[in-house]
Amino acid sequence: MFKRLLSISLLSLLAIGFVTVSQANAQQNLEIGYVDPQEVLNKMPEMKAVQQRLQNFIDKKRQEYAEKQQNFQQQVSEYQQKQSVISESAKQKEEERLGKLNSELQQFQGQIQQEIQQKQQELVGPLLDQIDQAVSTVAQNMGLTYVINRRTSQGDAIILYTSQQAQQKYNITEEVMNELGI
Repeated sequence: MFKRLLSISLLSLLAIGFVTVSQANAQQNLEIGYVDPQEVLNKMPEMKAVQQRLQNFIDKKRQEYAEKQQNFQQQVSEYQQKQSVISESAKQKEEERLGKLNSELQQFQGQIQQEIQQKQQELVGPLLDQIDQAVSTVAQNMGLTYVINRRTSQGDAIILYTSQQAQQKYNITEEVMNELGI
């Protein structure tokens, strides 16, 4: 009985030791790199053209909105000028019509914002796809297990600190730019 208990204990210790060694080996093989895609995107030569096209689109949409807003303001002014000489029912109809126009103007503004976001995704999307492909290539070439983004989409830091040595070894932003020919 004592021998059996001793052999079970030894087997348990061996199993625990094997699991610990396996975990240590897995941790040693884990390589994590990081990249700043926004930095890469900003340095891409195509980005200037994308920014110009996007700015032209935004300017066009702002002009459309300004025209609609000016038209609305003109109609409000006309109503205010004739307000004292029209009947209550006419006032009510006109105020309802102006309220509807104001609501349409606000909806139009929201629609413009959505169109701008869609246009930005349409123009920047292919560049981000190129960056993703370059990140994958660099990560495979360097034997990295994971690559994380250095910042959130709002620009907040995900990686708060890296030593000089870690930056040299794990920051693959330059390698990604080289892969893209930047």
